[in-house]
Amino acid sequence: MPSLRVLAAAISIAATHHLAAQTLPPLGTAPYFGVINLDVDATDTDHKVFRVRQSLPVKPGPLALYYPQWVPGAHSPTGSVGQVAGLRFSAQGKPLEWKRNTVDMHAFHVEVPAGVSTLDIEFQFLGLVNSNAGRVEMTPHILGVEWNEVLLYPAGHTASQIGVHASLTLPKGWNYGTALRPEGERRGDKVEFQTVDLETLVDSPVFAGRNFQRYDLDPDAVKAGRSPVFLNVVSDEARQAKASDEQLAAHRALVTQADRVFASRHFAHYDFLLATSDEFGEIGLEHHQSSENGVKPYYFTDWAKSSPGRGLLPHEYAHSWNGKFRRPADLSTPHFNVPMQDSLLWVYEGQTQYWGVVLAARSGMISPADTREDLANAAAALEARVGRSWRNLQDTTNEPIVSQHRWTRDWRNWQRSADYYDESMLVWLEADMLIRDRSQYTRSLDDFARAFFGAEPKRVKPLVYTFDDLVTELNRVQPNDWAGFLRQRLDRHDGEGLLAGLTAAGWKLAWSEKPTDRYKLRQEAYDFTDFVYSIGITLDKDAKLTTVNWGSPAFNAGLSTAATLLAVNGVAYKAEKLEEAITAAKDGAPIELLVKEADRYRTVKVEWRGGLRYPKLERIEGKADRLSVLLTPLK
Repeated sequence: MPSLRVLAAAISIAATHHLAAQTLPPLGTAPYFGVINLDVDATDTDHKVFRVRQSLPVKPGPLALYYPQWVPGAHSPTGSVGQVAGLRFSAQGKPLEWKRNTVDMHAFHVEVPAGVSTLDIEFQFLGLVNSNAGRVEMTPHILGVEWNEVLLYPAGHTASQIGVHASLTLPKGWNYGTALRPEGERRGDKVEFQTVDLETLVDSPVFAGRNFQRYDLDPDAVKAGRSPVFLNVVSDEARQAKASDEQLAAHRALVTQADRVFASRHFAHYDFLLATSDEFGEIGLEHHQSSENGVKPYYFTDWAKSSPGRGLLPHEYAHSWNGKFRRPADLSTPHFNVPMQDSLLWVYEGQTQYWGVVLAARSGMISPADTREDLANAAAALEARVGRSWRNLQDTTNEPIVSQHRWTRDWRNWQRSADYYDESMLVWLEADMLIRDRSQYTRSLDDFARAFFGAEPKRVKPLVYTFDDLVTELNRVQPNDWAGFLRQRLDRHDGEGLLAGLTAAGWKLAWSEKPTDRYKLRQEAYDFTDFVYSIGITLDKDAKLTTVNWGSPAFNAGLSTAATLLAVNGVAYKAEKLEEAITAAKDGAPIELLVKEADRYRTVKVEWRGGLRYPKLERIEGKADRLSVLLTPLK
């Protein structure tokens, strides 16, 4: 029997060997010594499976490979390594064993034998089959290729120093849109793309479809020396991809108005990728030279009805400047497995939200009247954020990392969520109004955008910034204690001054007992019924409670999002029945709700005497209407 000393030594040797096998190499500065060949077959739309083959130049010895985890634009570790299956490594036709890193589940280890210079990899990425499990990326009519989901890359190198030659096989007869450019003529259904670095590849997804239309949004660009901009549309039905002249004019005006805000195009070319579909998962994700946009199928076919979703493209387009070209320093990482930090999302997303709203109105994508209603909705929702008492706006920038379900929190107005979008938008509106006022209306936030996001015209390579850089540029535009202004609004724990920007713009939040047509259209578009500003709930089309505001009358009655509403005052639930009950309660009538939670039925009494309430904006008497000036197209 071995002594304890011998046994301890054996354990130590085994542990040392295990740790050596699990070691991930430090980040180097040298380029990877060869080009990775990546071949993706996306023809299996029946099973929603992407089949991947890779070959990469290697040297004998231990090799560590990463599967991307931190994806730009998501601001969080969203790598889908759990959907990787059938992973095999081989060299010279012989299989090689691999091991997953037991600490970093997105890292893999393989020992490359002597005499081997090329490693072959194959696996499948199993796209989600049902939308209730997440976003569907492949349907019988449309597919989206996220390159970060279909590759492994060598550890120890920056993404910009790894070359990749990618090819994609599409279903027969399908066409595609992407910021990547093809290499040579297309051979049947296989597309070869020009070799790019890994960072560019991951930042250049593909939308492909059976029904495809491509529109030039700046037909004079090349002649005028500007970078071209295209709108690539895939759809469930051919008619859903066809844009009218009026609709194209609005999209072209978006490009023009963005030029007038940002002063220069920091891309060689730009491709909007737009899917109009019921089956393909909705998405809004920015990239430097493209964006992924998934909207309702009637985006073009019912232009009036699609208005609530038409702020998406202006938002994502603005990101090409704010977020992709000018990038927060702590979001600029050397590769996709280095954690990101989100401290400046109130600029990255918040000011983009602001410019998205402004550009949508200035271009005619959304009317000024509808824009005011959208601002009213945002202001009302933020005013109800009782969670501000414990969690400030700055901390919400950590939300993408804190929670993968930031849009569907059970107690969103108490927990808070991605408030760095809309609350920061109101901060930037206030900053704009302050600049206009202090400069006697000779300057505005447009001047900041031209200087900050239009810096170094024609430069495409990202230019990072810090909080101090932001403050410095604001002070160049208009001297002020900008550091104090921003920190006070980011760090406060009350709602004081929340709507100061609207007030300075000549408008105030008001309430009506009847929803506006725009408000009703929004409910119809997203299949929900809204009583959140009266008794504190929203319901989906099946009468399941989707929101219960913390501290609201419904909350105080014991309700949560576990409940489904069955009856109101003894009568089967319909939205109009609940409306009638809430109105009648102003005169003392009861609001008694029969709800079902799992197998349990119960009746709750909701105490509320305030009637129906829906937000709107009203003019402030005696103040100039600066909001209308802000939303007027620039000449």
